[in-house]
Amino acid sequence: MQIDKLRGKELDQLCEAVLSLKDKDEAYRFFDDLCTINEIQSLAQRLEVARMLRDGNTYHKIETQTGASTATISRVKRCLNYGNDTYAMVLERVHQSDDSGQEKE
Repeated sequence: MQIDKLRGKELDQLCEAVLSLKDKDEAYRFFDDLCTINEIQSLAQRLEVARMLRDGNTYHKIETQTGASTATISRVKRCLNYGNDTYAMVLERVHQSDDSGQEKE
């Protein structure tokens, strides 16, 4: 994994912080304090690109609907195909939560 080069106390602390969030409101507030608006938008955009790629959308449609560059789309696709399978895992969990009718906070 690429992130192995960054492993350490600070990244562990970040992961623990994310895992400690109790609901969507806490996540909104945490990311608002932690990241710039552009960083938050980029993270959200990548997840949406992953969802759209998984659903079989074309680069053109993804670019048009999300505003993502073809470089970003390609990077996300590479992660979907050769990464750690976490985009698929997270998207499946979110999809299951949506299907079960649970309100996501």
